[in-house]
Amino acid sequence: MASSPSLPAPRSRSKKPLGKMADWFRQALSRKPTKTPVSPESTRSDVSQPSSSDRPPPLGPSPAVSPTPPPTHVGAHGGSSGGSGRWSKDYDVCVCHSEEDLVAAQELVSYLEGSAAGLRCFLQLRDATPGGAIVSELYQALSSSHCRVLLITQGFLRDPWCRYQMLQALSEAPGAEGRTIPLMSGLPRAAYPAELRFMYFVDGWGPDGGFRQVKEAVTRYLQTLS
Repeated sequence: MASSPSLPAPRSRSKKPLGKMADWFRQALSRKPTKTPVSPESTRSDVSQPSSSDRPPPLGPSPAVSPTPPPTHVGAHGGSSGGSGRWSKDYDVCVCHSEEDLVAAQELVSYLEGSAAGLRCFLQLRDATPGGAIVSELYQALSSSHCRVLLITQGFLRDPWCRYQMLQALSEAPGAEGRTIPLMSGLPRAAYPAELRFMYFVDGWGPDGGFRQVKEAVTRYLQTLS
């Protein structure tokens, strides 16, 4: 029996040694990536700078703006605030009288103003504003005076204008004790006006005509204001 021809042996493939391949991988992994140098100019251009509107305001007061001082209120008498007490009104006493009793009213005013208290008196014919309305001047005088003295005489009772002054004085301060001071001069008690029956009056029969009691009454009331 003939023997089969022998087949040629397969060629062995050439293989890369494993030692060299491991070295190649090791070198590839050990390589570091190269960095591209960055210039300072490009860094500043890439970073956005905040605008002036985004910046926070500086702390502390601004030197360009000065604080506004508080307003100063000036009172009627030139002070920093309105007057108080006795000086809140222009007059201490307003003397109401009839035209025929002008001389007696002037004597009373001279006595009050010349006293140690230095009372400020309003006498209509002397202190009223020239050209002013009579009724308006009376109202202004009563409202600008702490006290009012009613010089009650026969002429006062006969004069409708004096009666108006009396009623106006009572309406200005109906419940204020000591502000309205009736001075009866030359009249009996029976002639005392009924509108004033709830008030004590100063009797003018004395040697000084009751001027001292009037001064003391005004001074006493002014002391209650301080």
